[in-house]
Amino acid sequence: MNKEVWDSYQERYNLVMDRIAEIPSEEILTGNVKAYFDIVANYMLDIRDLLDTVSTGKLDQFTLEEHQALQDKYYGPMKKENYEESFLNPAYAVSELGEYGGILSMVYAELTDLIPQCFEERIDLVTIYAELFVEIYGIFTSSDKILEGVKDSVYYFHHDYSELFVGESIERMVEPAYDFFKKIIMESDLTDLRYLYQYGSYISENEIKMAKYLNTLSEEEVQSMADTYTEGYRIGFAASNKDIKKKKTVKVEFPIGMERMARLAVKNFEKIGLESIIIRGKKRNVYGTSVNRQFEYDHKDDRGYYFNKGYVERALEVMKTAFEEHTTAARVLGGPAVVDAFGEEDFHPVNKKESYSFDDKQNELQVYYQSKAGELNNTYIPGDERSFTIIAYPLPSIGEQFEEIFRETVKLNTLDYVLYRDMQQKLIDTLDQGYAVRVKGTNGNTTDLVVQLHPLQNPQKETIFENCVADVNIPVGEVFTSPVLEGTNGILNVSKVYLGAYSYDNMTLKFEDGVVREYSCDNFENPEEGKKLIYDNVMFRHEFLPLGEFAIGTNTTAFVMARKFKIEDKMPILIAEKTGPHFAVGDTCYSHAEEVPMYNPDGKEVVARSNTYADLRDTDPQKAYFNCHTDITIPYDELGEITVLCKDGREIPIILNGRFVVPGTEELNKPLDEQ
Repeated sequence: MNKEVWDSYQERYNLVMDRIAEIPSEEILTGNVKAYFDIVANYMLDIRDLLDTVSTGKLDQFTLEEHQALQDKYYGPMKKENYEESFLNPAYAVSELGEYGGILSMVYAELTDLIPQCFEERIDLVTIYAELFVEIYGIFTSSDKILEGVKDSVYYFHHDYSELFVGESIERMVEPAYDFFKKIIMESDLTDLRYLYQYGSYISENEIKMAKYLNTLSEEEVQSMADTYTEGYRIGFAASNKDIKKKKTVKVEFPIGMERMARLAVKNFEKIGLESIIIRGKKRNVYGTSVNRQFEYDHKDDRGYYFNKGYVERALEVMKTAFEEHTTAARVLGGPAVVDAFGEEDFHPVNKKESYSFDDKQNELQVYYQSKAGELNNTYIPGDERSFTIIAYPLPSIGEQFEEIFRETVKLNTLDYVLYRDMQQKLIDTLDQGYAVRVKGTNGNTTDLVVQLHPLQNPQKETIFENCVADVNIPVGEVFTSPVLEGTNGILNVSKVYLGAYSYDNMTLKFEDGVVREYSCDNFENPEEGKKLIYDNVMFRHEFLPLGEFAIGTNTTAFVMARKFKIEDKMPILIAEKTGPHFAVGDTCYSHAEEVPMYNPDGKEVVARSNTYADLRDTDPQKAYFNCHTDITIPYDELGEITVLCKDGREIPIILNGRFVVPGTEELNKPLDEQ
């Protein structure tokens, strides 16, 4: 923490902490309300002690066991064994505190976010949150309108500190000067696992075992992993006809425990003229395993307590100002280089009526906010100039065969792209003959969908599908297009699919003229709960979404690997999308870059880069983009057919009963046949 900032908050910090120290001994409140304030006051005093431990350098002398004990103390209330009867649990809080329970649980949950901030010595954040807590305590001790007062305090806190929360998030996203994480990665002794606890994030067995495993690999093996990752990023710019020399920074994202690979990646990026930006996150950026996924699920909509038109407009105003202040840095940000992780333990969320749920007005506001924020992001970090790459590795929690699965994943990420490129071109040559594609399921899969294709004006120079090898999306293996929406109709069904943080059972989407109009899944006994899960996490609260992408995955090796280790339900969509046809709801793959010419290795221009909605980008950008893109894959063994429909009446099969049938693609079936 900057000494000037520390000094400017020191007096306020001391005053508010002294006041909090008095709360447990006061007898103004009684019963469960007093119990809540006593517990949270003591928690804040523990936060004070943690900040002192870090800022005075005491943490540097801790043994591994002392680090683990410290973590257990601060993350203990969130752990499964303590959570159910904690005020952090909104259901318990409401049962004990009545109408005040929901918002007080939310406040407590926000205070737990101070744990990692203490490791960054953020006395400013600790101070303002402590002041909010004292303000709320004062409302309970002196106000007649308690609930109204607490809601106002929470709203104005987030509204008035938007410059700190929103503004700083933009600054850290684009400016490389913030080096808290880079120092840990580049300067730590990675053989001394105490370095893991320097982040302040929750460190589980996943992070410890991952770091230990990477330490067993040779320098050459880890360098190869880093090279695959950074080369994918570099090639992504070249493949999409974008100039990487215009860029000076790259956003490096990875799971805690993979610092050995990240360190080499940072050095690789330096060699191509890119400085790494590394920041904290929960499922992106630098992230770790959740201490309790039900805790996160219960509080995922907590901002609904203050999320209204006034807050949204203020946040967007601050966002624009922050981008203006950091215009130069934003313009030279190349985009994210992401290391994804898969293999978390199964999670079956419990819906609690006590958790905050957005109302219809807030859902509309959220869509509006996403749209406007997306516009700002694209204005200052233009989509037609940026790129990305993403690669995935398994977590130790995937099972006892973790090390073998990890080695197989490394092989998967380095498959011969030339072999796939040539076979995929044969698929594209066949697909380019059609006006539509028919997809049908089998073995209980009820998919029956016709996808309309972009017409070709000059087949000698143009193509409908992009030949995707291993650049932005590693591993190799797909051809994809932006479908014509009008005339794209039918049912998409998959027995089980893992998307983001959740697994969906028997997911079904109904398309009418290329737009999702109905959807369901069997995750809950009540169908409405399943529908809400999709609405929140696949539809992202949009009333409808277009089919932004249709693709055929060709990585049969990945499919067989998943079956071999029985990890189909744990595979990330990055790999799963290559193991069958997939359909993305949301924006196209060319979002904000539709005007940038895209060419396949054979020299033909990919002309299917837009759709009816994206065509509005110049006249009505808020309707053009949905700011989401979620891939849903049908596995080969649930696939009856993919058939090209031609205007002259011919029907050309691409896949029949889970096998590729286009001449020259027989090699793709070998892993399936050997299985």
